[in-house]
Amino acid sequence: MTAAVIAFALPAWAGVQAAPAAGTSVKDGVDAWSAGNYDGAVRIWQPLADRGDPDAQFNLAQAYKLGRGEPLDLSRAEALYGMAAAKGHVQAADAYGLLLFQRGERQRALPYIRNSAARGDPRAQYILGVAHFNGDLVPKDWVRAYALASLARQAGLPQATSALEQMDRSIPLEDRQKSVVLAQQLAAETQANRQQLTASSELGTHAPIAVASNAPPPARPAAAKPEPQTSPAPAPAPVSKPQPAPAAKPATAPRPVTSGPWRVQLGAFGVAGNAEALWGKIKGRPELAGHPRALVPAGKLTKLQATGFASKADADAACARLTAGGFGCLPSRD
Repeated sequence: MTAAVIAFALPAWAGVQAAPAAGTSVKDGVDAWSAGNYDGAVRIWQPLADRGDPDAQFNLAQAYKLGRGEPLDLSRAEALYGMAAAKGHVQAADAYGLLLFQRGERQRALPYIRNSAARGDPRAQYILGVAHFNGDLVPKDWVRAYALASLARQAGLPQATSALEQMDRSIPLEDRQKSVVLAQQLAAETQANRQQLTASSELGTHAPIAVASNAPPPARPAAAKPEPQTSPAPAPAPVSKPQPAPAAKPATAPRPVTSGPWRVQLGAFGVAGNAEALWGKIKGRPELAGHPRALVPAGKLTKLQATGFASKADADAACARLTAGGFGCLPSRD
């Protein structure tokens, strides 16, 4: 049976994920941004970015990407992400790869996408999983495709659920069972990569990111022709399952650390009840499990934060998943 080709449904850009740097000036910009003073934040970050500060470059790229404090300009955002990524800024590298992929530079984006997926970014896991399913840019590997899409779904990425529904139509039960074991292995590797990032963060350095490769990109096999079907097959949306998927055990995830100096800010509200309402909506997400809520007064605003992250890398990882799920997020330190 010829498998249908899954079209990429790119994850939406959402929220601000600006990470405060060690420098006081950069953090001042983060504070201004979280209070809604986007113009002031940009004025703080611009000279620092011009002098090559990677955190300021990343933050300024976020402003251009979101059109806050500066006119929306994805080309300028991409250039700034690239500058910060070249200095080892992990979040900038993640965003840079996604922007490259979004505008069709898929071969240039692939090394970044692979590295992001290895760090557990659900957007990158989804893109790489669909690529392995189609045999597009990477070798066709249905076991790996299903494992990566499953990890992205566990992180709450809606596109991954739709992709898995279509994969269920084509991937044999035996391969789906193998993917459960592979997903657990990938999750363990992701945790090891995060621990390395944590060590680098604690040393006050950026972890190096291997994005340059002299090897040629993988050969691109011919795309499989869609099989005749009664429901549409373009973007990952068809819902038709000839046989039920096995009850996959979720990949073993580390227990969340509930004590630590890092927090993730989920929003700043003029009405405290709105902060409570957002917490009621978001508190069940796995990346916030075991992390207590904090309502922090800030002038006329109330900041909603989840507390107890052991390191900046842990807070960054939680923010990446929250952002992928459509929630704003801002790492900060006590």
